Amino acid sequence: MSEVLLTEIRGPAAILTMNRPEKYNALSDELLRAIGDKVRELDEDWSVRGIVLAGAEKYFSTGADLGGALDAQNLPATHSMLDCFDYCNRAIERSRKPVVAAINGYCLTGGLEVALACDIRVAGSGSKFGITSSKIGSVAGAGGTQRLPRTVGAEWAKDLLFSADFIDADTAMRIGLVSRVVAPEEVMNTALARVDAYAARAPLSVWYAKIAVNKGMQMDLDPALEFERHLTASLFTTEDRTEGMSAFLEKRDAEFKGR
Repeated sequence: MSEVLLTEIRGPAAILTMNRPEKYNALSDELLRAIGDKVRELDEDWSVRGIVLAGAEKYFSTGADLGGALDAQNLPATHSMLDCFDYCNRAIERSRKPVVAAINGYCLTGGLEVALACDIRVAGSGSKFGITSSKIGSVAGAGGTQRLPRTVGAEWAKDLLFSADFIDADTAMRIGLVSRVVAPEEVMNTALARVDAYAARAPLSVWYAKIAVNKGMQMDLDPALEFERHLTASLFTTEDRTEGMSAFLEKRDAEFKGR
């Protein structure tokens, strides 16, 4: 029996590959928990400076495993399934590392909800995006009604949620759902290049910037600005900031240590 999640270390990046191609990388409870567990494990490894989440073969993920969804016929079973999504998505959002979704093929419903928890999304030109819950009498329950409007705005989010229509990669980029669209064969290289760019910067700065954006978007502006100021002030006492300033003045590359 093959592993549902493959891990590869490539330079400063850890590549996590959802490995259920025969099921279009459908998200079983086992796979969701494996992603969450591995992201948490990688958080403790400072040699890893970013995580790339991808799907095996031609798909990112078509969403929740239908077998598990059909079993969820009562409230406890439904909450149990949604808890697995929540565990995975919160691990991604709370990770100290930037998480880049490398998307090819279909990125649908639960698959899109996991991608929305990632910090950056890179898409192949043939990718398709959508949330199909309204087709089966449900509603997106793994962040689709909350993270999607925070990403693309309320009107586009509601249109996608109401219609269950698919959009292509160019439309996804135009509305801000993804940051880059490249040829399908260049998706992984592009995602790894983003991690390389982040890895050249101070790891604490990158982590705190992620915290500042993710937490700040949940606040009103004044407390968010105060939170930003607190994070900035705390970094002023770090070795990395001293090194960064010295390197800038000495016109050399900084050697950051994450402390």
